[in-house]
Amino acid sequence: MEAITEFVGLINGFVWGTPMLVMILGVGLFLSLGLRLMPILKLGTGFKLLWSGRIPDKDKNVKGDVSPFNALMTSLSATIGTGNIAGVATAIFVGGPGALFWMWCTALVGMATKYSEAVLAVKFREVDDQGNHVGGPMYYIKNGLGKKWAWLGTLFAIFGSLAGFGIGNTVQANSVAAALSSNFGVPAWVSGVVMMLLVGAVLMGGIKRIAEVAGKLVPFMTIFYITAGLGVLVVHIQDVPAAFALIIHSAFNPVAAQGGFAGAAVWAAIRFGVARGVFSNEAGLGSAPIAHAAAQTNNPVAQGLVAMLGTFIDTIVVCSITGLAIVVSGSWTSGENGAALTSYAFSHALPLGNYIVAIALSIFAFTTIIGWSFYSEKCVQYLFGIKAVKPFRLLWTIAVPLGAVSSLDFIWLLADTLNAMMAIPNLIALALLSPVVFGLTREYFIKKRADEAAKAQS
Repeated sequence: MEAITEFVGLINGFVWGTPMLVMILGVGLFLSLGLRLMPILKLGTGFKLLWSGRIPDKDKNVKGDVSPFNALMTSLSATIGTGNIAGVATAIFVGGPGALFWMWCTALVGMATKYSEAVLAVKFREVDDQGNHVGGPMYYIKNGLGKKWAWLGTLFAIFGSLAGFGIGNTVQANSVAAALSSNFGVPAWVSGVVMMLLVGAVLMGGIKRIAEVAGKLVPFMTIFYITAGLGVLVVHIQDVPAAFALIIHSAFNPVAAQGGFAGAAVWAAIRFGVARGVFSNEAGLGSAPIAHAAAQTNNPVAQGLVAMLGTFIDTIVVCSITGLAIVVSGSWTSGENGAALTSYAFSHALPLGNYIVAIALSIFAFTTIIGWSFYSEKCVQYLFGIKAVKPFRLLWTIAVPLGAVSSLDFIWLLADTLNAMMAIPNLIALALLSPVVFGLTREYFIKKRADEAAKAQS
């Protein structure tokens, strides 16, 4: 077993190493420039489309299964999770405050990546035997690049179906069980059984039930966590300007050891900032477009504008709240790591701060389990057909309590590796299909300007 762990560890070091990070950032920058920074410049347009897409469209001519709003919430349910609480803290613990700056950079180019993924997902989606819309990297590889590239889509589906049981299921269940046990004294097996029942109840309803639950839980918990984080910043309001200065300075200069912080080179800030940023917002991994493919829309670009908000909300908003709370409170030199570091920062500024973090982590992790269930289900369906869906849902539900009570060091390593390997076929497809994204985007905004001009004249 040690040999296997060592082998997987070597692969993990490569797939999350410099070549992969350069590839993710490179494709994101290429798409950003090709789109002429449109995702950043049209952020307001994205929020308007999100607001108008809250209610399901009853027009039978509009294709899709869930509202654009709930499609984004399903995507966010899978991305806003342990990465926003534990992942940010780990990046700062290893790379110093400057890691947060590089997370921001990852998000800014990642918005173009997430936009492009959703555009292609809607453009090349299919309708399955039950009348549901399905899509994602495996479909835009097969339908966009042609049959000779189908093997690449199959690889993505294999990685996605296996990675989900780790990164999107057992690891999340384990995080919930640990948080509830350490803060509230709840036995791990009790947390596991309760989560299993809740997850099973949601999964029985398919994408519509998942989207409905995500549409209610995700906004509520995100606002709750952001409000608590802002409370920490208000308590340390006089330190906020210095915190921003420290973050920017540390992004380009080594940080000396101090307190419980071991010190960090600039390279560590870049590597862990980018890696944890990608882990958190999943831009480039190819998971989110599976959810956006189910959105009720006839226009791929409109859904792309909504989809890119996922990266902005996840990293620029939620991760920033965590990171700033850790830096302004001075907790980053405490020697704590992971969720314990975030909990330390909150508890030293707010009454019951550690409980707030535990509750947020638990609900974020739970929504990640249901969000990732949909991703992995569609990967399994692509590989084995619609008949494999019910057995998959049963296995997914059973895996939850097993994850809650197990030691998952190897599972985490394997799932993290497979998660990164999902990005390889997806990034190749995004680069090759970029002319389609650029063309559809150009047509959309030319038509929009023409419509606005005609409306102004009438």
